[in-house]
Amino acid sequence: MINLEQLGVHLPQGYLFQGINVQINKGDKIGLAGKNGAGKSTLLKLISGKDNPTEGKVHKPKDVVIGYLTQDIKIDTDLSVFEFLNQSNETLTTLKHRIEEINHALTVRTDYESEDYLGLLDELSDLNHEFNLHEGFMWEEKISSALRGLGFSDYDFTQTLNSFSGGWKMRAELARILVNQPDVILLDEPTNHLDIISISWLENYLQRFEGAVIVISHDRLFLDNVTKRTLEISQGRLLDFPYAYSKYKLVREEELERLGDAKKQQDKDIKQTKELIDKFRAKKNKAAFAQSLIKKLEKTERIEVENDSVSGMKIAFPLSVQPGKWVLEMHDMGKSYGDRVLFRDINLTVGRGEKIALLGANGVGKSTLLKRIMSKVEGDGIVNYGHNVQITYFAQDQAEGLDVNKTIYETVDDVAIGDIRKDLRSILGAFLFTGEDVDKKVGVLSGGERARLALCLLLLSPSNFLIFDEPTNHLDIKSKEVLKNALLNYEGTFIVVSHDREFLEGLTNRIWDIEDKTLKIHHFDVQEFLRRKMEMPEDGKLTSVSTKQKEEVVVAPTPVEEPKPTLSFEEQKELKRKKNQFNTQVKKAEENISIYEKKIKEMDEIIANLDYSDEAKSNAILAEYDVIKKKLDEEMLNWENATEELMMLE
Repeated sequence: MINLEQLGVHLPQGYLFQGINVQINKGDKIGLAGKNGAGKSTLLKLISGKDNPTEGKVHKPKDVVIGYLTQDIKIDTDLSVFEFLNQSNETLTTLKHRIEEINHALTVRTDYESEDYLGLLDELSDLNHEFNLHEGFMWEEKISSALRGLGFSDYDFTQTLNSFSGGWKMRAELARILVNQPDVILLDEPTNHLDIISISWLENYLQRFEGAVIVISHDRLFLDNVTKRTLEISQGRLLDFPYAYSKYKLVREEELERLGDAKKQQDKDIKQTKELIDKFRAKKNKAAFAQSLIKKLEKTERIEVENDSVSGMKIAFPLSVQPGKWVLEMHDMGKSYGDRVLFRDINLTVGRGEKIALLGANGVGKSTLLKRIMSKVEGDGIVNYGHNVQITYFAQDQAEGLDVNKTIYETVDDVAIGDIRKDLRSILGAFLFTGEDVDKKVGVLSGGERARLALCLLLLSPSNFLIFDEPTNHLDIKSKEVLKNALLNYEGTFIVVSHDREFLEGLTNRIWDIEDKTLKIHHFDVQEFLRRKMEMPEDGKLTSVSTKQKEEVVVAPTPVEEPKPTLSFEEQKELKRKKNQFNTQVKKAEENISIYEKKIKEMDEIIANLDYSDEAKSNAILAEYDVIKKKLDEEMLNWENATEELMMLE
């Protein structure tokens, strides 16, 4: 479909990359990897045609349609969200306008037998056929489905797009790309402004998409679920791996290890060769030999191994002092903006050592809840902190409070205390500030760089209660691993809002979910939470009938009921016995379900106030909770089976 031939981009400081040759085929699902600054976004711009290469060519069919989502979207329109998408397909818009013109003309004309009138009917038939071929009759349904999948409510459809934030404009642009069904979709960090539910929806969409997809993302799970091939830009070259991200990383690490060993041997050989050259260069009878060694050395292609100092780093959040058994209490807490209620009547105690993920769709009030806990905004109810509680809070706008006149190094140096001061440059490296970068003024940093620096400062601020609002938004995969390991080893309590499922997986021991204007507590993992939210079966595959399948369904005529055969006395007796048997099973299952649901409700209250410092007791209670939940699941299955059998007998 698309061929890159000897592609290269030259910058004032040298080549960004050079000599890239690769073919992108229909149906390819590709993850584009590489360090920050390697040229990933630049390569997408070249493929899309937004930029031209310094050398080489991008070969693509004339009729190929490319949808390209950039990180720096600029949309300025007074159109509503729905109309922004509705008017985005020029072919359908043109067809629709002409069909409307002809329909209007046919209603006012009376020359039904004229050639001109009959010609309009023929043209209308052709236009409707073409409109149908372009799925025009499904167009508005596709728009609604994409917008809802990406988190827009029906109310949002009618709102002016300019009234939304940049993140929501990005969602609208993504929806516009998807509904127009291009041949190739290029996505540059598509998950940055999506919530955890919308990311799962986008994954399912891309898995079913028949065209080619190339995506840049710092979300490892998203890459694993969507892609089957990985292209890595490394040291100006493009490497091609037929694997999704996690498998590619394993293969790449093994390859780098082999390259490292080969480089050590090559460095040893070069050193020996140089020693021989120095030894024989001044001797007349060995001068020719020395020259041959020099030429051999000049022709030697040096092995370069990309340095990865971040992945092996281990850093930790320092614990200030041990707090009391509970660290936070909320009494009748709520927050409203005018008539709009975000949440209300929250009564909850957070115990020492709890690890909480605060989840839910964008706009339900997750950030606002954190701000209420921190008393950053006013609202209903009371918030109390426990004994010796010291909170460190990372807000989404945390970076705005940095001193723009200080350098990066000065910023962290002012905060660091004790032995950790010796590792400041390594810690900055984990957050992608290396070499001379640490001497840059904060004022010249991008928004993403400032957010990473603000997050780095948290590592240097002793506390016993951490509150994070989207801490991973501007971190690459390796830096997120460093942060996650630090949190896994953290001895205090934390609450984290994040849309990164892999970051959350195995990190927390409960989920807070803002739904229906209240706070619900779950004790299952993130994957189970998402499965239940999206009402998907265990295998993760959607069960809904596709649009194409729906169109092909033919409604059969209602069959004439045949008279039921008369049962013998013995058959009637057996039928009655089976009905009684399954009725008893249904009744028994319903009684048990009621008992287990009541027990789970009681245990939810116990677990919400659990003291996790007593490991034996807390583990026993959680184990008991799991046993009851399994029994409930078994009884639900018994009820379903018995009910199904009863219906069949009826």
